Amino acid sequence: MNFDAIIVGGSFAGLSAALYLARARRSVLVLDTGTPRNRFAAASHGFFAKDGSDPKTMLEIMRGQVAAYPTVQLRDLKAVAAARDGGGFRVTLENGEAVTGAKLLLAFGISDILPELPGLAERWGRTVIHCPYCHGYEFSGERLGVLNLSAMSAHQAILIPEWGPTTFYLNGGTIEPDVTAKLHERGVTIEPELVDCLVGDGTSLSAIRLRNGVERPIDALFVGPRNRFNSNIAERLGCAVENGPLGLVVKVDEMKATNVAGVYAAGDITRMGHTITFACADGVMAALAIHHSLMFGG
Repeated sequence: MNFDAIIVGGSFAGLSAALYLARARRSVLVLDTGTPRNRFAAASHGFFAKDGSDPKTMLEIMRGQVAAYPTVQLRDLKAVAAARDGGGFRVTLENGEAVTGAKLLLAFGISDILPELPGLAERWGRTVIHCPYCHGYEFSGERLGVLNLSAMSAHQAILIPEWGPTTFYLNGGTIEPDVTAKLHERGVTIEPELVDCLVGDGTSLSAIRLRNGVERPIDALFVGPRNRFNSNIAERLGCAVENGPLGLVVKVDEMKATNVAGVYAAGDITRMGHTITFACADGVMAALAIHHSLMFGG
């Protein structure tokens, strides 16, 4: 079967696109590995009507609703390659099978590259968090910290005092005097010592242990780790990418089209701001562009 659109990635962006294409009565294949970026979080915040919901449950509901449309197929398989095939595309799956489609939407997402700090990985998405707009409110007024990982970390440390008293853990790094002044203006405490590990019961966080043995009490630690694409398909197809502050970004226009004709991209791989709201909106825009392209060519 030749599909109107093949969607590589079945999280919020991919499923939103699939829904709109299905409602346009187009045939759609959604390929997904079942490893969404926010699977480590117990609750998602900031998405209307679902604030505080389990993101895994949200995706299960979305999958069920999309699967109800007869023109949609959902397959739990990874796409390992894609190439031009006549006027469309041939996508090779991990089981060796090949599928074809007229249009291709890349929504395979990104993965965070966490620092190798003892105690951090098991708390990721719970008390070690990235986005204050997604999770900061739940720690309002508590003891907050920011771990220095890149030049963006200082910006994060200047932002976080909106939610509570903040310490910036330089972890042996340095900052410019003007940045230090801005941090002091915001009431941020600066801790220059190297960080040894995180301390707490289970996924809770009670302290940061420094290399000198001192423990600083803390309730939540914000980190801005670098990230990587979950697939190399965009680059292998020749899609233009650019360096963002924390990782690569696929370049798209306002309709989510890449520089490769017939290939669109949506979600976290296309932007620096990452929320479910953005991802769903991206998916909808890509679906509208794909549908118009299927009708009128291009």
